[in-house]
Amino acid sequence: MELSIQSITEIDNIAKKFLKKFKEPAIIAFYGEMGVGKTTFIKALCKELSCTDNITSPTFSIINEYNTKTKQKIYHFDLYRLENIQEAIEIGLEEYLYSGDWCFIEWPEIANSLLPERTYHIKISEEENMIRMIKNIK
Repeated sequence: MELSIQSITEIDNIAKKFLKKFKEPAIIAFYGEMGVGKTTFIKALCKELSCTDNITSPTFSIINEYNTKTKQKIYHFDLYRLENIQEAIEIGLEEYLYSGDWCFIEWPEIANSLLPERTYHIKISEEENMIRMIKNIK
């Protein structure tokens, strides 16, 4: 899968197209440089999934839990501030990963060894002219 976002005005359409790949909730790990748009894209995904909560970055809380209109759960992680894999274990990451709910993980590198094989690994990069590329990397 490879998608490009030419401008912020088309992010909702790209999120819709991205989610068509999934028949059920998935674990999606997002890689990319600081400021590339990981949180912005996750907000668009949550909107497309009919999230009823205010979507915010979990930079300081590490995990945010959202609900959808159909009572589905979405877990949004930002693991940037974690120092080691033990901290990921202590926050209960594995329990969330095996919950059967949506899991969107920013900065997953520290916890890569905990991620199930079925995890989708997505890289968001900034190309020329502010175009964002979304690529499946595993």
